[in-house]
Amino acid sequence: MSDASAPSPILDVHAHVFAPGLIAAREAYCQRDRWFGLLYANPRARLASAPDLITAMDEAGVGQAVVFGFAFADQGLCRAANDYVFSAAQQYPQRLLPMALVNPRAGAAALSEARRALEAGAVGLGELMPDGQGFDLTDFVLLEPLMALARAYRTPIMLHVNEPVGHTYAGKGAQGPQPAFELAARFPENVLILSHWGGGLPFYELMPEARVALRNVYYDTAASPYLYEDAIFRHVLAWAPHKVLWGSDYPLLGLKRCLRHLRGAGLDAASWARVTGGNARALLAL
Repeated sequence: MSDASAPSPILDVHAHVFAPGLIAAREAYCQRDRWFGLLYANPRARLASAPDLITAMDEAGVGQAVVFGFAFADQGLCRAANDYVFSAAQQYPQRLLPMALVNPRAGAAALSEARRALEAGAVGLGELMPDGQGFDLTDFVLLEPLMALARAYRTPIMLHVNEPVGHTYAGKGAQGPQPAFELAARFPENVLILSHWGGGLPFYELMPEARVALRNVYYDTAASPYLYEDAIFRHVLAWAPHKVLWGSDYPLLGLKRCLRHLRGAGLDAASWARVTGGNARALLAL
């Protein structure tokens, strides 16, 4: 008999996995996609397969993870990445929850792939990479069809958003909290997950009018140890307790390191439960 009082397993909402063939052909993919090359041309930048992720999850005590590949500019490469993610989710059905990649610039092909993935059980679309995929978060005409599809399927879209200040690093883009806010205000009925703390956008929710515009916006904590002090968890949870979703950005950062960062915030039991899976399970209707 299960213990109903036992805590739910930790859920990582932001993990990347790569097909073994892609890992073996890293240099070729660096040539095919400029943004991939910026991030992975250095051989020390780790690429990890689904079994690698499962091993890391077991070692860190993480029960489940939302997984996706890399948001390539080429829609065909996005589809191939999705195929691997779905294969991995079938191999580890209790552990991995697939999200699907598309490039909005691909138009009808992107919509077709998004629909295919959602019908196959994707829990959302993402992590889309505006800078790397060549689109702007304020290009509402371009994004409207994908937003409409996500609303029809009642599914979230995860978007990479960068902080506009602080240190520079490979892959730091120009799409920050301002365009992310404009996107949310233009499509208030869409559920958005803004990665990397939304580039700092949650702090603007202290403005009442911003809080209204951002009512369907959530924030994942991917790469948080690389960007912020652990106190950020306590601060944002003070006014947005249901919106913070713990994510690692594996394999960029290790799961153990990201959990140490979270533990350093000294959260109470209720806040810990929300951040490490409660919020995400409610959002994704798991």
